[in-house]
Amino acid sequence: MRSMFEADPGRAQSFSLLLDDLLLDYSKNRITTRTMELLVDLARERGVEPMREAMFGGTHVNNTENRAALHTALRRPPGEALLVDGTDIMREVAAEREHMRAFSEAVRGGTWRGFTGQPITDVVNIGIGGSDLGPAMVCEALASYADQGPRIHFVSNLDGAHFARATASLDARTTLFVVASKTFTTLETMTNARTARQWFVQRAGDESAITRHFVALSTNTEAVAAFGIDTANMFRFWDWVGGRYSLWSAIGLPIALAIGMNRFESLLAGAHRMDRHFREAPLHANMPVILALLGVWYHNFFDACSYAVVPYDQCLARFPAFLQQLDMESNGKSVDRDGDRVTGYSTGPVVWGEPGCNSQHSFFQLLHQGTRFIPVDFLLAADSNYPLGDHHRLLAASCLAQSRALMMGRTLEEARAAMQSDGLDDAIIEARLPHCVFEGNRPSNTLAYRRLDPFTLGMLIALYEHKVFVQSVIWNTNAFDQFGVELGKRLTGPLAKALDEGDAPSMDSSTANLVRHLRGRPG
Repeated sequence: MRSMFEADPGRAQSFSLLLDDLLLDYSKNRITTRTMELLVDLARERGVEPMREAMFGGTHVNNTENRAALHTALRRPPGEALLVDGTDIMREVAAEREHMRAFSEAVRGGTWRGFTGQPITDVVNIGIGGSDLGPAMVCEALASYADQGPRIHFVSNLDGAHFARATASLDARTTLFVVASKTFTTLETMTNARTARQWFVQRAGDESAITRHFVALSTNTEAVAAFGIDTANMFRFWDWVGGRYSLWSAIGLPIALAIGMNRFESLLAGAHRMDRHFREAPLHANMPVILALLGVWYHNFFDACSYAVVPYDQCLARFPAFLQQLDMESNGKSVDRDGDRVTGYSTGPVVWGEPGCNSQHSFFQLLHQGTRFIPVDFLLAADSNYPLGDHHRLLAASCLAQSRALMMGRTLEEARAAMQSDGLDDAIIEARLPHCVFEGNRPSNTLAYRRLDPFTLGMLIALYEHKVFVQSVIWNTNAFDQFGVELGKRLTGPLAKALDEGDAPSMDSSTANLVRHLRGRPG
């Protein structure tokens, strides 16, 4: 890459895309114009364009569950009809959005009050997976926009420590619980929800007060009512909303409570802007397609088993964790859409990362000089939501320095010259030289934007959603199911019983021994 930049001063312009103020610079990749032409040909031959239209049009692209995947409909402007299976789903979407608006404004404005007449000061969202990761990530990312709203807390882990710590300082009289579960049967969520119910009733002394302090995000009206939640305070979504794509739906209620419905709708508008770009832009000038093709290029042609996401934006601290579910649950598949075993290529890279600059002082050593080949996505804002002195200028410089260092590396001669300029003794220089050479030629993308506001965050999330979808088309996988999570769920019940009552005869010796150990009866 170093020689490519030296030979072509216009390389950055040739391999960059701009959408509004979101810039994708993908020039620091092991690509030529011919590489990209061939990759675009691959996307076309694998049917990305017709599959894209099928998804936007409401075709049942989730073929294993016979469902549409219409998270994009959730962010369409009101008034645009979309018929799915004979029903204009946009009327239902608009109605539920108005329900969210009325409720969030009542809570934020203080007209929704608890059982003692006090306004709500704290909201605890109880969910897991897509009912937690998306809303939690967005609420943290947009915390600077959360003026006048209640404090938002998230409980997802079955470990009791999560619930206990989240509620330790809360007052039942001013706390609202949001229980987020499509089926209202999810083990982790409903266990935490029942604990929340007990916690609340013990403090309120009146079960009827639940109706002022619990709301549900679900599709199961009967189970919601049986729990004691007034179904008028149930926010609905549909079977064509997948969990990891659901923050745009009623699952996003905690976001609306935190930042207000107007800003939530700005988040939707940003995602819709990226939807339009993805649907309308030609493949060679399409941000999600370009990111997807580069991912395929490295994963399938360079055996890159993972990629790192490094936001130089503390507000996006939870973004890598969100992308882990989005990417690995969508494309972590070894069976294709036709039910055949995937052979001859691999799918689903491992996604990981942390914010810069912290990551520079933890795993960047491996990125620069390790034996693993790991592409990196950098994310960087031009302006900070928290301007403090010289912080942001130095942060931005650090981000640009890391992407340049990964690409350029450092030769033996450059390493020697650097140590000589530091005044080191010749013997020390010669001993250290092999350790101070950087191979370079390590690829990265940089996504730069003016400021992390709701609109921009919506664009970024939708960008990665569509990237993952494009890769699923190329790999012929279904990005919208997740049967791999089911087996562990099925085994949990019998093992919980074994831990309570004793050994189960069908267990393997390792599991049986662990059960005995945990019960205090080592074998």
